[in-house]
Amino acid sequence: MFKFATLLRRFTPPYKKYVFLSLLFNLLSTVFSLFSFASVIPVLQILFGLKKVDQIYMPWTWNESWKEIGVALKNNLYYWVDATIKTVGPSNALIYVGLFLVVMTGLKVGFAYMGSHFMIPIRTGVLRDLRNQLYHKIISLPIGFFTAERKGDIISRMTADVGEVEASIMSSLDMIFKNPIMILIYLVVMFSMSWLLTLFVICLLPFSGWLIGKIGKSLKKGSTLGQQQNGELLSQIEETLGGLRVIKAFNAELKLEARFSVLNEKLRKTFTRVNRRFNLAHPVSEFIGTVVIAILIWFGGTLILSNKSSIGAPEFVFYILIFYSIIAPSKELSRASYSIQRGLASLERVDKILMTENTIKDPVHPQIIHTFSDKIEFKNLSFKYQTDWVLKDINLVVEKGKTVALVGQSGSGKSTLVDLLPRYYDPVKGEILMDGVNIKKYKTHDIRSQMGNVNQEAILFNDTFFNNIAFGVETATLEQVMEAAKIANAHDFIMATENGYETSIGDRGSKLSGGQRQRVSIARAILKNPPILILDEATSALDTESEKMVQEALENLMMNRTTLVVAHRLSTIKRADEICVLHEGKIVERGKHDELIALDGYYKRLCDMQSF
Repeated sequence: MFKFATLLRRFTPPYKKYVFLSLLFNLLSTVFSLFSFASVIPVLQILFGLKKVDQIYMPWTWNESWKEIGVALKNNLYYWVDATIKTVGPSNALIYVGLFLVVMTGLKVGFAYMGSHFMIPIRTGVLRDLRNQLYHKIISLPIGFFTAERKGDIISRMTADVGEVEASIMSSLDMIFKNPIMILIYLVVMFSMSWLLTLFVICLLPFSGWLIGKIGKSLKKGSTLGQQQNGELLSQIEETLGGLRVIKAFNAELKLEARFSVLNEKLRKTFTRVNRRFNLAHPVSEFIGTVVIAILIWFGGTLILSNKSSIGAPEFVFYILIFYSIIAPSKELSRASYSIQRGLASLERVDKILMTENTIKDPVHPQIIHTFSDKIEFKNLSFKYQTDWVLKDINLVVEKGKTVALVGQSGSGKSTLVDLLPRYYDPVKGEILMDGVNIKKYKTHDIRSQMGNVNQEAILFNDTFFNNIAFGVETATLEQVMEAAKIANAHDFIMATENGYETSIGDRGSKLSGGQRQRVSIARAILKNPPILILDEATSALDTESEKMVQEALENLMMNRTTLVVAHRLSTIKRADEICVLHEGKIVERGKHDELIALDGYYKRLCDMQSF
């Protein structure tokens, strides 16, 4: 429950007003329920002759002690009931008592509703805040975090785990805020009536608390395992949807179906155990409550029959009524504790993301980038993802307006080098300077605002052409988007679609060919109009005809810009101002195309292999 209290401290401060109102109305509901129960005592004592009343009205003021006020109120209640019976008769007095019960019960349930009414904004608001925080965290985390995590498991945490928090913890908030108040007030009244009976009852409760706690701990453990297995299941679904073409090409449907069935069966067994234990909450708490009542009736009845009790039979009936009223909120509280244990298991998985430290940190006092004006310098730079060095002692200068190409075999570190410039990762050794200033002294937002990216895989969104091209440019007009599309050789095929720039391109641009997707991606970079351009194998996945169209669009994009090009197809970078050849993380050759051919080294061998 400590973690639950921590959750409330984290998320409920914006909703203090609703918390106060909910507590207030739940308190009033409990007080009025006691008033309705209290009418039982004088009715039993007077109507059935258990006590002869001969009392007079007792004046009182709020300045007196609580004990004196209580004695006066009790006396005056007897006086009022007795006077009513003498005036209208016992039968009509029962009608008045019945009306009193109806009014008190109406007030009780009305205040109880208001307590729940003000709990709803807390429940829905906390869940909204949790989702917003989780999404904000995912957006802000560095790319390196996601290379170590399964995409399906992250989706599971954002959906299934957050859903479990809502179903388990948030749905229990009403019970948590209401039931302890009821139980506490009822116990205070019970102690004031007979401390001996109440002490006897409390001595019976530790066993039930131990049993409920034991079941709750097993629930949390099972729920954690279940959510992990659910993440594995979602990971396989995500991989299946992304790899359907390969699955069908290799006739691997049965293999994946069998793997999915095994995961699904594990999940079923886990949640079968969890739900069976969860459903123990109601019968266990009800059985324990009934046992305690039976023992209480025996013990209290024995005391009354032997004249050793401080209360009489009517008060004992009232006492039993109050204790019986404790059973319902106690059962709800135990059921809520079970739900909370399940929800806390999911919350821990959500917190693994929320509490992850962002290793790419902005400086406290950042320098301002007005516009890129001089050069980019990679200085004594080395980098590794885990143990093996991917880049080793890189020194490279990219002058403003120049095009520098990076070539080399797969795994030589080309893409990693250009990923360090927008701070997707930070160097392990060395530094990157922009206009003579270490990029760590700038805000990442400011650095990335100076850059445009076109990658091997054109990453598009399930939206219209207009929104994909204008992505990240808030004030873009249709005319500006059309101009960017024309420069990227994309305008004609866009206008050929049914709704032009308002046509949806499908999931990840599935309605377009590879060359069309890439040209939309280039149009997006053109509209951003960045001074620095990063092209990461932008044409390597295209056929010859598409490559020609895309290469022409790229040349339009590269005009008067500082460009870093990662290329496998060496024909696309012959006109680069400098070509750097990477091999096993080091720059082994550099120069223009003709100079490198004349060296007859790594670059010449790469060219010969592509020519062959």
